[in-house]
Amino acid sequence: MRFKLSGILLLLCNLVALSQSCTSSLSGQTIDLHDDTSLAGAVITVSGTERSVLSDLDGTYLLTDLCDGPVTIGVSHPSCATRYFQVSVSGASTQDFMLEHHLNELNEVIITGVNQNVDNPGSSRQRLQARQLEQYSNGSLGDALNSLSGVSSLSTGATVVKPMINGLHSSRVVILNNGVRMEDQEWGVEHAPNIDINAAGSITVVKGASGLQYSGDAVGGLILVEPARVPVSDTLYGRILLSGSTNGRGGTIVSQITKANDNGWYASLQASAKRYGDREAPDYVLSNTGIADYGINLRGGLNRFRYGVEGWYSLVNTEIGILRASHLGGALDQVRAINSDRPLIIEDFTYDIDEPSQQVQHHTLGIKGFSKIKGIGRLEASYDYQRNDRQEFDIRRGSDADRAALDLLLQTHSASLGLESRLEHGYTLKTGLQASYQDNFADPSTGVRRLIPDYERTDLAAYGIVSKRFSEKLILEGGARFDYRYVDAQKFYRTSFWESRGYDVEFADLVVEDFGNQILVNPKLRFYNPSFTLGGRYTLHEDLDLHFNYALATRAPNPSELFSEGLHHSASRIELGDLRFDSEQAQKVSLTLKQTNARLTYSVSPYVNSIRDFMLIEPTGVQQTIRGNFQVWEYRQTQALLTGVDVDATYVLIGNTDVNKSTLQFDHQFSFIKGYDRTRDTPLINLPAVNVVNGLRYSILSTHNLQAGLRSEYTWAQNEFPDNNFEVFVPDTQTTEVVDVSTPPDAYLLLHLDASMDLKLSAQSTLTIGARVHNLLDNSYRNYLNRQRYYADDLGRNITFTARVNY
Repeated sequence: MRFKLSGILLLLCNLVALSQSCTSSLSGQTIDLHDDTSLAGAVITVSGTERSVLSDLDGTYLLTDLCDGPVTIGVSHPSCATRYFQVSVSGASTQDFMLEHHLNELNEVIITGVNQNVDNPGSSRQRLQARQLEQYSNGSLGDALNSLSGVSSLSTGATVVKPMINGLHSSRVVILNNGVRMEDQEWGVEHAPNIDINAAGSITVVKGASGLQYSGDAVGGLILVEPARVPVSDTLYGRILLSGSTNGRGGTIVSQITKANDNGWYASLQASAKRYGDREAPDYVLSNTGIADYGINLRGGLNRFRYGVEGWYSLVNTEIGILRASHLGGALDQVRAINSDRPLIIEDFTYDIDEPSQQVQHHTLGIKGFSKIKGIGRLEASYDYQRNDRQEFDIRRGSDADRAALDLLLQTHSASLGLESRLEHGYTLKTGLQASYQDNFADPSTGVRRLIPDYERTDLAAYGIVSKRFSEKLILEGGARFDYRYVDAQKFYRTSFWESRGYDVEFADLVVEDFGNQILVNPKLRFYNPSFTLGGRYTLHEDLDLHFNYALATRAPNPSELFSEGLHHSASRIELGDLRFDSEQAQKVSLTLKQTNARLTYSVSPYVNSIRDFMLIEPTGVQQTIRGNFQVWEYRQTQALLTGVDVDATYVLIGNTDVNKSTLQFDHQFSFIKGYDRTRDTPLINLPAVNVVNGLRYSILSTHNLQAGLRSEYTWAQNEFPDNNFEVFVPDTQTTEVVDVSTPPDAYLLLHLDASMDLKLSAQSTLTIGARVHNLLDNSYRNYLNRQRYYADDLGRNITFTARVNY
């Protein structure tokens, strides 16, 4: 009887166990630990079973019918190391899984003209990756970005190149290097960004003011320069890059080494040096256009799944020659130079850099960290210090020959605190605070009237950004930001200029001391700048998306626009600012229609940008000084309207990029922009002409990744421009001559050729060799956006050879 009872009890227990209902669930997201972006297509597996699910487009997953208790979950994703997590399941449980994405990505893939929408889903983004950037190792940031549609270059000769996004440049384009906003006297049209392009792992261009967490005054757009990712694994790797060019007869050497550990610690050191002599047009030497440049980048830190810290230091040191023929003396020389087909000064090739020239040294030191706090989100904090020392040398005589004519020391301290939280119902919230203090010192020992005064500037900002995926087809994001700026300046004005502008009446309270022929004033200016953005992405078809964005950006006037009153030596012109300027406010509406499939990829991006109180600088005449005749360029505010469209397309003619090892593809870019001064009903000055680029690229992946391309670039003559010509009296001939500074140069066609291949040296090492020919036909031309087009042709044929070893 006892045995029967025991058997019945055992049977009942088994029945209870067999009838237990496992109704619990586990949900969450799969996320890239570096930037918290979602990882779609991750495989989430319950260990010991055959049950698995895939994460969807925004990285979310759901496992159902789980029993309560501990369970082991395996998570895998392409290019990620598979990780296993111990999770305690009870009811409706949640758990996010962080993976090290791009773990094996030491040789990055080329992505050209692809819109990346990581932050604002409505913004238009284009990214250049490491291998593509290496084609421009001998060039500058502006040279590389000029390969993208809608991005042009405002240049001063071949060595000073500023990027221009949809017709806007300088203070309207914000550059962030490893998250640090570059503060390097960007107001000058001949001040190139102090970025070592050889230290960049990728560069992203964001058209329009969409990234409010970065800035509220990026009226033109953002340029994000990011170092290469460091994997969380025990590895040692590096690269050596050598390149040489025929035009300028120089080259570049780059060396980089990175040590990483699977415990998250890492360190990386990169150094580069560049040396070129005079550049050459097809028919003559462009005298005094050499460059000497070196850079050092050091970074290291700890990267864990839940927290991390990184510190870095960078140095960019550049010496740049300015075309000697662009700095002349009297009125007759000005007329002869601008009306001549050839430079008035042509000398033999040399590596020497004489006056006029620039010497710029830029230091950046920073530290940042993050912590992922359960129930709160990802908290980030950073601090950085920048020191920019700029010296400009004019042609001077006697004891002043070696003394700088402009000597500016700009120091900036910045700090930020940001929080990203995932809220209920699928919302994501980004909030943050930012502060910076800047001090500019203009050395008075130059013996020349200081163009930019001493000033102290304080910036404070706060922002909030909310995003949500409403369905598989629709994502929306909106944000707001407020910036406060306070400027405390000490400025000497010529008394005659002060009174001619009416400042003596309007700003009489600013006068600190009167010295007779000049006065010292102390402007204390405050600017209150709101910004706003709303954008989204709607999926029309599985491979067809529509991105839309509205942005309101407000930019305070920079020091040059406010205070300029003197000779800008490296620009070879007198510049005049205006103390009355208010902040400019831009409202931009943009759309992007993008299709992506194995054979055809294209994007069409029209935009309209209406800017109130737009600040522009334009030529207004010539002024005689003891140093000679100089053009006078004056700032003014107006109402501006810019409209345009950018088109990118790639069509695979032969093969299929998904399945074939050899392909022939056709690439196309088209950029069109028009800008108008609505107050005067005239075109705006210095806007890029219509440009179209077509190319063929042949790739054989199975044959040492052989790639070869031919590209044509046709630029129309700018047919809409303001008439800023002026007359000048020539004492030598006692005549009055018209100086034509307005008429754009003729249209031109350029052909470019490039080829590269990879050679395996060992299991861990690869040698990549390449050649690139710019201006294959050695055509003579002048670019409307090159400030030295008045004096000389642009660059002739340039052949560049590169060799890179990855190990």
